[in-house]
Amino acid sequence: MMTAKEYASLVEREDFVPAQNRDLGIDKVYSAQSFWKDALGRFVKNRGAVFGLVMIVLIVVMAFAGPTLSGYDYRTQDMSQRNLPPHIAGWESAPIFSGVYTQYVNGEPIRSNVYTQKGIEDVTHIFGTDALGRDQFARTWTGTRVSLYVALVAILIDTFVGMSFGLVSGYYGGKLDFFLQRIVEILSTIPTTVIVTLLIVVMKPGLTSITVALMITEWIGMSRVTRAQTLRLKEREFVLASRTLGESTFSIIFREILPNIFGQIIVMCMMTIPNAIFTEAFLAFIGLGIPAPLASLGSLISDGFKSMTMYPFLVLFPVTVLALLMLSFNLMADGLRDAFDPKMKEM
Repeated sequence: MMTAKEYASLVEREDFVPAQNRDLGIDKVYSAQSFWKDALGRFVKNRGAVFGLVMIVLIVVMAFAGPTLSGYDYRTQDMSQRNLPPHIAGWESAPIFSGVYTQYVNGEPIRSNVYTQKGIEDVTHIFGTDALGRDQFARTWTGTRVSLYVALVAILIDTFVGMSFGLVSGYYGGKLDFFLQRIVEILSTIPTTVIVTLLIVVMKPGLTSITVALMITEWIGMSRVTRAQTLRLKEREFVLASRTLGESTFSIIFREILPNIFGQIIVMCMMTIPNAIFTEAFLAFIGLGIPAPLASLGSLISDGFKSMTMYPFLVLFPVTVLALLMLSFNLMADGLRDAFDPKMKEM
């Protein structure tokens, strides 16, 4: 017969503890969560992606509010205030916006407050002025609008042209796919710079020619990704079931295939934006961008580069805004990729 001491030792080992008092390792039932809510949760946990999104919002706000806040028009010239360093009235003790500029006379550096010398201590030029006395703050944020316009155009082109081209080519296949892919190969071999140069011959240089150039070549990457995903999905069981039940081709493409590749399309759009922004900046830098007096980040960098050794602030601020804009879109694209396909993060 078991003694009390032996029974107590068994209880301590949980061999004879009632089931309602023991953790039997039963699986817990969690509340159902939609794909989009789950992706949003992963995106919010990605600090880099959240930082990129916040920076994009701030840059968009400043692009539309910045020129108004400066109190100057980006076209207004004042030759009496040309090449002024950054200055904010009342911030003379600040290291950047004090208005102090180092000039070299006979090889000797001389630091002086240009605003005090000119008697304009109450004048504010946050980013300074260019060689024509135009406010760089207003021109920088006006130029940012051009970059954001190019980003919007890239999204629209990718969404409507590239996505449609890839869906049709991948779903129908056969001779149509062969013909469409030969068009893609021909267009992909032509550099964007050559296309813009040819367009300028028949069109005026500006946003119109850049937009047309982007419409010719920018959608190629999106079409290839969409086609590859469509080829992978069109033989899946749910697509074959829809086809067997008599669903139309339009319904199968836009109700069965498209929702399953929408995540990849969004990521591809985000990754295309920095490339489009850089393309516009590069074209403006080599003189194929928008004409004066309009400004873009590329044209501002090009103008500031010519006098970078004398007035480095003319190129510093446009480069910083352009770098932040491209970095933010890249960080956001990486965050979206990890949110929609967490397995990619492990690769």
